[in-house]
Amino acid sequence: MTMEKRTQHELDEETLFVVSQTFKALSDPTRIRILNMLCCEEHSVNDIAEKLDLNQSAVSHQLRFLKNLRLVKFRREGTTLYYTSADEHVINLLHQAIDHAHH
Repeated sequence: MTMEKRTQHELDEETLFVVSQTFKALSDPTRIRILNMLCCEEHSVNDIAEKLDLNQSAVSHQLRFLKNLRLVKFRREGTTLYYTSADEHVINLLHQAIDHAHH
């Protein structure tokens, strides 16, 4: 299907909301950095905070936002939560945007 044909379709309210929330998630530099980290392997909150030089509270806040949008998922090991990306489509969008920025 060509891009022209795709844009001719009307979008329902739910689709508009999901798309806008996805772009909202990708509009924040901290969330971009977190998603970029989580696209290849899982990390704990502390690991993300340390590697991105952020405080744990800020990372937890951003992960909660991403989890609510189902863009990340987690598993528990003891008292530690390990996060990873949960939506390959969004990761592909992120990587396309990064590639575009490099051109």
